[in-house]
Amino acid sequence: MITSGLTTSFKEEILLAVHDLDTDVLKIALYTSAADLGPATTAYTPSGESSGTGYTAGGEILLNVTVGSGQQTGFASFNNPTWPGSSLTARGALIYNSSKSNKSIAVINFGTDQTTVAQAFNVALPPNTPESAAIRIS
Repeated sequence: MITSGLTTSFKEEILLAVHDLDTDVLKIALYTSAADLGPATTAYTPSGESSGTGYTAGGEILLNVTVGSGQQTGFASFNNPTWPGSSLTARGALIYNSSKSNKSIAVINFGTDQTTVAQAFNVALPPNTPESAAIRIS
């Protein structure tokens, strides 16, 4: 089962100053419906990870990470990741910090299986606003 949200370990690690989202390398990995991801996920895992043409285990680096704030909320935004020319199926994703021992940050459930056959697999993340960014702390 894939349950969306920030991971509990990330919430604690933010308070301990483990993560620096401005300078650390953040990645996003894709997962099938067989994955077990949610609030208790503490780090990237290959268990249940998607595979196929155009996809490399561990996923992609999130580009143009920006940390901002507004309306009493801190949030991080980045470009939507894309796997061009891919053939794969994914039900969700894990955002994690590869600079910090692959510690987990957030889990995303797509709601249904998303499949591509020799075309771009795009993850359309929520708008980068204080109300809806994928990573936000209120």
